[in-house]
Amino acid sequence: MDLNKLENDINQKRKSKNLWLALSLGSFIVVVFFVTIAKLSDGNSIEGFDHTLRPSLIKE
Repeated sequence: MDLNKLENDINQKRKSKNLWLALSLGSFIVVVFFVTIAKLSDGNSIEGFDHTLRPSLIKE
């Protein structure tokens, strides 16, 4: 019947959209991962802002 064909078309479109969404999210995660690795491998010490005196700010 036409109903089965319509249902198959809807499922195929949904599957295609889900695939593109998964690829988009995956690529975003990969980009964030590589940016994080690039920032960490810069060689500088990473210090959070915790309202305390940081030793790296003290000039000798």
